Amino acid sequence: MRSPALDNRDIAILTTLMREGRITKAELARRVNLSPTPCWDRLNRLEQAGLIRFYRAEIALQRLAPHVVIFVTIELDRHKSEDFQRFERAVASLDEITDCWSLGGGFDYLLKVITSDIAAYQALMDGLLDRRAGVKRYFTYIVTKHVKDSPPPLARLLDDSSG
Repeated sequence: MRSPALDNRDIAILTTLMREGRITKAELARRVNLSPTPCWDRLNRLEQAGLIRFYRAEIALQRLAPHVVIFVTIELDRHKSEDFQRFERAVASLDEITDCWSLGGGFDYLLKVITSDIAAYQALMDGLLDRRAGVKRYFTYIVTKHVKDSPPPLARLLDDSSG
């Protein structure tokens, strides 16, 4: 599906929602300088176009439970389509792997893993290896401090892509 043409107000709506998903519709309309009905219509159009995939809360996990965040680079044994599919199916079934990116370059995948501790992480990786998911080797990077997490610069990305 092709993305609809976006104007500055559409971009403002998307940018605001990336930062504040629970904003009221009235406040969203005020922020983007529209009356509520046209703002609501635009929001519906953006949702129907698939530009807004879902709304969710960002939980302060450090206040709920001890945990460790780990990034893992993965290199597969073989590089045939079925090898990638097998690995991706294995990763999809593991809730502790919260993000997985396929990479071009030296490694095949980058994973973000959140577990209760290092022992739980190692058990997860041992299980992944036992599943014969095709992992040749992996490298572990333990997060020691979360420095930045922000939405992408939507307006800048759209400006760069148009010219």
